[in-house]
Amino acid sequence: MLLYMLLILVSGLKAQDTIIMDLKACIRYALSHSTQMKIREADNRDAQIDRRNAILAAFTPSVSGSTYAYSNFGRSIDPETNTYNSVTSFHNGYSLSAGITIFNGFQAVNNIKISKTAQQMGLTQTQQLEDQLCLATMEAYCNVLYYAELEKVLAEQVSTAEASLRLVEKQELMGQKSHIDVVQLQADLSKCKYRLTNCHNSLNNALVTLKDVMFWPIGEPMKIDDSMTAFPLPSETDNKADASKITSYATKYNSKVVIADAVVRNARLALKTARWQVAPSLSLYGGWSSSYFTYPGQQGYSPMPFPEQIKNNGGEYIQLSLSIPIYNHLSVISNIEKKKNELKRASARYDQVVQEVAAEVQRAVADRDAAAEALKEATIHASLQGESLELNRKKFEQGAISPVEYRTISDDYLAATAEQLNATLQYFIKSFVVRYYAGERFMETKN
Repeated sequence: MLLYMLLILVSGLKAQDTIIMDLKACIRYALSHSTQMKIREADNRDAQIDRRNAILAAFTPSVSGSTYAYSNFGRSIDPETNTYNSVTSFHNGYSLSAGITIFNGFQAVNNIKISKTAQQMGLTQTQQLEDQLCLATMEAYCNVLYYAELEKVLAEQVSTAEASLRLVEKQELMGQKSHIDVVQLQADLSKCKYRLTNCHNSLNNALVTLKDVMFWPIGEPMKIDDSMTAFPLPSETDNKADASKITSYATKYNSKVVIADAVVRNARLALKTARWQVAPSLSLYGGWSSSYFTYPGQQGYSPMPFPEQIKNNGGEYIQLSLSIPIYNHLSVISNIEKKKNELKRASARYDQVVQEVAAEVQRAVADRDAAAEALKEATIHASLQGESLELNRKKFEQGAISPVEYRTISDDYLAATAEQLNATLQYFIKSFVVRYYAGERFMETKN
């Protein structure tokens, strides 16, 4: 990926005309440029900040400082004699205070645990988003491959139809074929070109969809590796995968289940915190304050120097505060009941997610096995149709079959080839889904 980005910077947009993007390169580009991933990363940073704040709130005191300065032009109390006077005075004060909660029903400790779980949940959600983006890119990439391969087949069919038309036109001049045969082949050629045009348009649309999923600039060119060598046939090991083992793994470690379990744990901690709100809370406070004053403009008055006043007027305090909740309009009881309901909802959602994941695994394995069988049959069918087309092409050139018969055989070959392409890509995607539920990340796969 770094090499790719370096080439882009060195060569500019021209590099995009020569570099061929394979599937993993497309996925890496999508992950690094996705706006959803950037939003998710910002959310993760917020979770880190929340955890830091929870730790600081539990183990460090809150400290604040203040100062003031004012002039009094009317009657005031002399700080030295504690008597009234009417002389203009200037006052300046400073204070520093700190406080820490010693016990508040384990709320601080539970907040640390909740923030830790939330941070882990954010990382799991990031992984889940990555997997979803990988699968979406893979599906869009396979659609481009399908139409690219189909376009090659249709282009070959157009070439074959043009060659057949030239042959029949020569045979018409020699009296071996009628003009009706020529017209029929012209119609067949027009139909082939029509299919090729539609396929080319579908290919362009699929490429735009892939660019959109990858967050690639829509107006910029992009080339992908359109070879089918990266799509292996199903192996016996894949076909014999144990669905029960995959289900057991997925219902414990799949990102959906992990997130649902984290929600349950946080709901349980929130309930504990709510129950401890009926307990007293104990806090410790301490502080220091001092002041300076003078009578500006008073003749013969010499104020005490600033450092001495600050030292002499300084005072400290320490305070231990115990707060006992007695009656607060049943808000604590109501909060406990709500937290109980939240725990029940979270537990029910967890059970639902486990059930859904188990069903998804069973469907994924069944779809993968069905796709593998369909691919085998489609491969055999396409091979036989290709052999039949070659044999009947010779017969057509020798005049043993009519153009209508040859067109039917050619259409059957095209349909078989399209089915084989579709079956190959379907198996490729569905096998990846099964391997994902088995614990393999999309970007860690060997194929």
